[in-house]
Amino acid sequence: MTVGLTTLLLSAPMSASAADEVNIYSYRQPYLLEPLLEAFTTKTGIETNVVFAKSGLAERLEREGRNSPADVVMTVDISRLNELVERGLTAPLETDVLSEDIPEQYRHPEGKWYGLTTRARLIFASKERVERGEITTYEQLADDKWEGRICTRSGKHPYNIALISSMIAHHGEAETEEWLQGVKDNLARKPQGGDRDQIKAVAEGVCDLAIGNSYYYGNMLQDENQRPAAEAVNVVFPNADGRGAHVNISGMALTNSAPNRDNAIKFMEFLTTPEAQRIYAKVNFEYPVNPAVQPSELVASWGDLNADELSLQTIAENREAAVKMVDRVNYDN
Repeated sequence: MTVGLTTLLLSAPMSASAADEVNIYSYRQPYLLEPLLEAFTTKTGIETNVVFAKSGLAERLEREGRNSPADVVMTVDISRLNELVERGLTAPLETDVLSEDIPEQYRHPEGKWYGLTTRARLIFASKERVERGEITTYEQLADDKWEGRICTRSGKHPYNIALISSMIAHHGEAETEEWLQGVKDNLARKPQGGDRDQIKAVAEGVCDLAIGNSYYYGNMLQDENQRPAAEAVNVVFPNADGRGAHVNISGMALTNSAPNRDNAIKFMEFLTTPEAQRIYAKVNFEYPVNPAVQPSELVASWGDLNADELSLQTIAENREAAVKMVDRVNYDN
């Protein structure tokens, strides 16, 4: 297995085709993929070659065109998957295995991308200052009682844009904009940092509520330096008694160039098997996209996730409206 560790390796050559290999471009960090890749090669004998980057993979695919050696792209967030589709870089793919293992809302209507794991956008509430059950929905984040008590990262971050996009789908633009203005009015400070920083801010008393992705909480619990902050909050699964919590995905797509198409399909189908789903979900505290596979023991201990069944494609289609809305309410300033 060959793993490119930095964006500098984006210029490194990768062979276009071989009988027993598959070439992967990945936005996901190498340590998250290595257990999966090893299991796949052990099971199939197909070697994996990986280029990792924090950005620029779509641009590289465009430059390489039909000569690209990439077979599969692996990434996080529906916006990045949709970007690949909009640029015409992914090929439609439908197989019985993928259709059976991945629920409809977590795959492109034409098979141009597939979800692999889900991560819920949760509310983290101070154990000291917020009673259990005091907040239960995203909509309540705009209530006046939370004025000066909420922390979030930038409204323009893809994870928040996806949440806002889901609100647009459920409530329409006018009502969602009123809600977003209400959330902004309730902020304890200017949006800053990442999701972990919001949980830390709750622990430090800067705010009482934070919005963040579920897997960050899991990662914090495994870090002895960050564990005290994570243990200072309760996990709230928003809208659990209604439509369910908004979820985003990590996912994969078959490239148009795919010189090792058959091996790529074998790899993609392997990633949806119970074996791979357990590995992938456990290593980063995410939820398996395959409904037949349960989350890890740690993730399950947080409570039951009732996931919103809204199509991720609908969320992608609302992205532009969500970005403009963040600007109109001047959320980050």
